[in-house]
Parts: sequence; C-alpha cells; structure tokens
Amino acid sequence: MPAHVRHSPGLVVGIIAGGTQAIQKPVEYAEDNATAGARDLHDISVTEADAVVGISASGRTPYVIGALEEARSRGAFTASIACNHASPISKLADVAIDVVVGPEFVAGSTRLKAGTAQKLVLNMISTLAMVKLGKTYGNLMVDLRATNNKLLARSQRTIQHATGVDAETAIRALDSVGGSVKAAILVVLTGIDPGQAKSALDEAGGFLRKAIEKHG
Repeated sequence: MPAHVRHSPGLVVGIIAGGTQAIQKPVEYAEDNATAGARDLHDISVTEADAVVGISASGRTPYVIGALEEARSRGAFTASIACNHASPISKLADVAIDVVVGPEFVAGSTRLKAGTAQKLVLNMISTLAMVKLGKTYGNLMVDLRATNNKLLARSQRTIQHATGVDAETAIRALDSVGGSVKAAILVVLTGIDPGQAKSALDEAGGFLRKAIEKHG
C-alpha cells in the first residue's frame, strides 16, 4: 500500500514465505512449507473481519495453500491471484483471480510476465480498497500523508483542484488543519471551523463528500 496514503498500520499486512528477510536474501524451501503458511496466518490473529489474498504464479505453492486453508478455518474472506486456470489456490479461495499470461520469455522466470501481471492486479485491489474506504474525492487522493516536499506540493495542488482557490488560500487552509488535505478541502468548501473539521469527517465515516453534503 502506498506509504503516503493515511491508514492505520495494521490495515494491510504483507506476509512472505521465509519472513521479511526473504525480501533481501532467498530463504531456501520456505515456500514449500504449508505448515509455515498456516502458522504465519495464525500469528497475526486473522479473524472473520479480515480478507486474505494468496499470491502464487503457479497457483500451487504449499506455503500459500497452507495460509489460505488457515484463513478459511478462521472465517476470513479469501481470494487468490494465480497465473494458471483452476489451480489449487483458485479452488480454495472464495474469489479466484486467474491471470493466464502464457510461457515466460525466459523459461521459468515468473518474476517477468507473471510477477508483473500479479502486481497490476494488486494495484487494482489496493486502489479500489482506498476508494471504498473514503481515501479519494472524485479522482483525487485526498487522504494524503505529506512526508516530503513533493507530497506537500501535491497536497496544495489537490486542494486547489478540488476547490478552485489560489495557492495561498490552499496553503493557509492546509496549515489551519494540521496538514490534512481532506479537512482543508472541507474547510474551504463549507466554511466549517478548522477545529471542527476532523470531528465532522469522523462523523461522516471519513468520507469527504458526505461531510461536505452535511455541512455545505
């Protein structure tokens, strides 16, 4: 999930066979351990309130199978992303996304076509999730975490685009609400007191449009 989108740390959790160290250095045979997949899901206390997405190019990776089986046993919603039709993980999941890309340009190197296709699917899932959670307003990313100058400038432009005000007004509104793009837009469009903007957004479940409709 993009680090500059505001969300609670536990909202999206990434798990990989072999643990986080496997990102930098391969952990041999980790993906062949179905028990480890189940254990890793158990360790983060997955519940029926969670959604678990299993990713495997072949669709038959034991680690992913074990993780999905554990998720199902705990009542979680499950989905799979594989690059073969009717794979083992596709049959396990509540929703199966099969992206059949055909043979790799370099035989067996699934980081090429398969990895790219699966990343595109994940982009779609994460983007739609952020929309459903109220992180956007139209096509604007309004729940922005401005952690550098580039994102600070984007925050200002987003406020201008959403409200039609000039740069100075956008910056002033942003400063008045502690850097929250959502709250700044709400202040500009409705005239609500900056000190009340956050509570107004909370009452609207975080959805800017709902808050504008109520206070506009």
